[in-house]
Amino acid sequence: MAGHSKWANIKFRKAAQDKRRGKLFSKLIREITVAAKAGGADIDANSRLRTAIDKALSANMSRDVIDRAVSRGSGETGGDGYQEICYEGYGPGGVAVLVECATDNRNRTVSEIRHAFSKFGGNLGTEGSVSYLFNRVGTIRFSPDSDQNGIMDVVIAAGADDIDELEDGSFNVTTPAERFHQVLTAVQEADFEYEDAQIEHQPLSDLEVDENKVESVVKLLVALDEVDDVQDVYTNASLPEDAL
Repeated sequence: MAGHSKWANIKFRKAAQDKRRGKLFSKLIREITVAAKAGGADIDANSRLRTAIDKALSANMSRDVIDRAVSRGSGETGGDGYQEICYEGYGPGGVAVLVECATDNRNRTVSEIRHAFSKFGGNLGTEGSVSYLFNRVGTIRFSPDSDQNGIMDVVIAAGADDIDELEDGSFNVTTPAERFHQVLTAVQEADFEYEDAQIEHQPLSDLEVDENKVESVVKLLVALDEVDDVQDVYTNASLPEDAL
């Protein structure tokens, strides 16, 4: 069983921002729309959509709002829906940054992303400029009181790579990105409850940030996270916990 460092595979998300109801709901609606567009409106055949809807219900989003997002994504109602785009760039000190977006206006989004990079000492790069520094993996997080042995039997049989125990007793199941949905489906069919599930980018290695650059890096990550069209921000920066 692998160990876990809180910052070793940081996926930066400013918790205070996500607690803002409007920002969180916007992210959830975009994820539902994109999931429905990618895999259809049937949650039994679209585990990504099922996961997105579960998150929305946990956040007390109304069923009407969820249904409208599904309809928009699947093409049942009018609207172009959202496109998924990943922007890449470098922050202060040469840290690598990936920014996942869901947007209905690419020009607006790239302008806001470029502005954030420029304002806080970074540079927006071209496609492939930093993505090679990350692995794309699936993660499914379980609470400390979950049946770890039973879950392990199910996920390993379904194609998962590892289970990482966290400091608070919870644990993550890690899968290759291409096997994430089949592993998640196996978990769902076995009726195991999970706290979160998603495909994310994990850095191949961490980059230590000079002390005098930490504040600038954090400001850049926060600014990117606050862009309306941004879903997630990833970095290979190794940051002290008290920097956030």
